[in-house]
Amino acid sequence: MTEPDPRVPPALAVAAAWCWRLIVIGIVVYAIVHIIDSLRLVVLPCAVALLLCALLHPLTERLRRWMPSLAATWLTMLLALGVLGGVGTFVGIQANDQFPYLVERIQYTVKQAQQWLVTGPFHLKNSQLQSAVDEMLKQLEQQRGKVVGTVFTGATVAGEVIASIVFLFFVTFFLLKDGRGIWNWLISGLGRHRERFDRAGRASWETLSQYVHGTVIVAAIHSVVMAVVLAIMGVPLVAPLAVIIFFGSFIPIVGILVAGAVAVLVVFSVKGGIAALVFLGILVLEQQLEGHVLQPLVVGRWVRFHPLAIILAITVGGVVAGIPGAAVAVPTAAVIYRAIPALRGSPVPTPAEAPAKPPSLARGRDAEPSERDAPSSPEDESEPPPDEPGAGEPRRS
Repeated sequence: MTEPDPRVPPALAVAAAWCWRLIVIGIVVYAIVHIIDSLRLVVLPCAVALLLCALLHPLTERLRRWMPSLAATWLTMLLALGVLGGVGTFVGIQANDQFPYLVERIQYTVKQAQQWLVTGPFHLKNSQLQSAVDEMLKQLEQQRGKVVGTVFTGATVAGEVIASIVFLFFVTFFLLKDGRGIWNWLISGLGRHRERFDRAGRASWETLSQYVHGTVIVAAIHSVVMAVVLAIMGVPLVAPLAVIIFFGSFIPIVGILVAGAVAVLVVFSVKGGIAALVFLGILVLEQQLEGHVLQPLVVGRWVRFHPLAIILAITVGGVVAGIPGAAVAVPTAAVIYRAIPALRGSPVPTPAEAPAKPPSLARGRDAEPSERDAPSSPEDESEPPPDEPGAGEPRRS
């Protein structure tokens, strides 16, 4: 070890040491982000498949009690596809029936807004409004040359989306069917560190499962409440708006703002400003109840993040991978946050005191032979067998 140069101040030496370490960490992080961006067609489907597997795994486990693993997995996948197909068909039918009425109401609202701009406090002239419209049309005309390139780009994106969906289907299927075997294979070469990584992986999986289930419950409650409000107000496209609100709830804070803004604009276009303000008030109230009651009760036990941390995670995920990255940013951060204590040797992930039934303690045909033979509790180890001397004798003081 080299002696420190006496000519260099200690504070400068410490600062230099920290700087080069931070530079190395930044280079590694940049390389990881670049690799993920290059392999986004693989990374994003795998991330979404993990979320779907966490959601569907309890159903598969229940079905395995009455049928083989392969049949249970196929039945789970078919049920999920059936639910998605049914909801998509219903939303498509309602959108096809009510969209023309919505367009008509939007045109009427635009005319009313133009009249208000002319006769209202702004006292704009029709010539000024017409010039603004002409300028917008001119900008669109200048962008016409890019339409052909956009078509080809859209075709490429459509092909990538189809390939990602097919890949997502296969990854989800095999995770549901052989998830435990895949995990054991991944950690089989870690040697003496296997137990630590296994503990971290199981804590992360428990956190991810609880997060996904809680988020689905909160999103379902949110979308149902908003759908009832929209139906009472007589707003068209209730089902499509409810679906938008449901999926928007998967992106904390940001997603519900965007989905709520779309719903408020639809209400404003159809029912006017007063109804839009009423709906906005109900949306804000329901969002406050969700943030202060539902989220802490359902999700907060496993994911206790400050709103600033959530915003930063969503921003980073959105910059790296767009909307899908923003959707998986918070659960990814939660998994990392729970895995680090386990990797460092903490006995349990905080704040989850103890999972209800860790997979490593499962009994049955999927358990390892050593797990089947292990005692079910510490008391079983401390209690001597009946045939040993002194087993049935009371302890003497």
